[in-house]
Amino acid sequence: MSMILPGETLGVLGGGQLGRMFVQAAQKMGYFTAVLDPDPVSPAGAVAHYHIQGTTDDEASLAQLMQRCAAITTEFENVSAAAMTTLGAQRVVAPSAQCVAVAQNRIQEKVMLAQIAKDSGLAQAGPVPYVVIEKMVDITSSPDECFPGLLKTATLGYDGKGQTKVSTRSQASIAFKQAGSVPCVLEQLAPLAAECSVVLARGANGQIVTLPVARNAHVNGILASSEVFEGNLPPALVNTAQDAAKLIANHLQYVGVLCVEFFILQDARGALSEVSELRVNEIAPRPHNSGHWSIEGANLSQFDLQVRTLCGLPLPQPVQHSACVMLNILGDIWFDAQGAQTTPNWANALALPGVSLHLYGKTQARKGRKMGHVTVSAADAHGAVRTAVQVAGMLGLPYTPGLPQPS
Repeated sequence: MSMILPGETLGVLGGGQLGRMFVQAAQKMGYFTAVLDPDPVSPAGAVAHYHIQGTTDDEASLAQLMQRCAAITTEFENVSAAAMTTLGAQRVVAPSAQCVAVAQNRIQEKVMLAQIAKDSGLAQAGPVPYVVIEKMVDITSSPDECFPGLLKTATLGYDGKGQTKVSTRSQASIAFKQAGSVPCVLEQLAPLAAECSVVLARGANGQIVTLPVARNAHVNGILASSEVFEGNLPPALVNTAQDAAKLIANHLQYVGVLCVEFFILQDARGALSEVSELRVNEIAPRPHNSGHWSIEGANLSQFDLQVRTLCGLPLPQPVQHSACVMLNILGDIWFDAQGAQTTPNWANALALPGVSLHLYGKTQARKGRKMGHVTVSAADAHGAVRTAVQVAGMLGLPYTPGLPQPS
């Protein structure tokens, strides 16, 4: 593909925080930007040069986006694949509609991952044991190894939505009915030692660069923190995770920024070690929460990489220059114990060294809603973790440093 140079207009489907940070990265490089989103006060629309207020199934809105833009990306996976196909016939679109469609459907995603693991012999590129549930009899015939497990709807599931923990077939049957008897996957609840993610960028020429592997912690299915520094995970696991993520990206012939989330299984001692096994949890065809640290912590952020892959620009390997901890900010911290609205303690948190606050411009705080994040950067892991613990305490954010502890 020929390069799309600064001065052109780049479009993004969706007006959330990921679109906002993409727009800011593109503008920093000299591009004009356009956002398609129905919300008149969307986070991305508020900072873009052009905000097209419409949906991805509105032909007039899509036509306007096409007329303005030389290339178009998406900030969320539940975008209309048909719309992306339509746009892709006339403009550069990355990632492709086919890649987004796979990530939209857990059944397709797991079938693909299992096939990649089988063909490559790399089990780490595959999922934990699972079965497809399309009718009640599928639960009855499910193998015992899937209990206890997680019943997940095949579509429209993110941040813990569409997921129910089940210990027995009876519980799974009830959860399946409550989900509307829509297609699901029943996934083994594997013994986890930790979780991690690889954010990579793949160009149209097949070149891949990766950000350092993030060690992640979730609360109620939503990412709470990411630690990115030397020693956050055993080196063998880091290398294996990056190899598996590259294998998946190449299989998809992916163009753009891709996140691959991994489960790290307990070893024979019930701990995290060099011999712990990896399994893929899911893929996200876009920048990811666990890569937000790169805005402050690396010379190229995941959003810089998103712009570069979309425009066919060179992809030098990003260099991390600071140890980082990222803390996700949910709307819960705007409310006290009695439920009354309050103001988070921004001033004290910002007085600490290396603290960067990102609020996404959302007009209303709600419990469970992603409102922003804090990145703590420092010269070493110990400094980043120590300050992150202080920030978490001031703002009321959940954060427990991972193991092994930095020295």
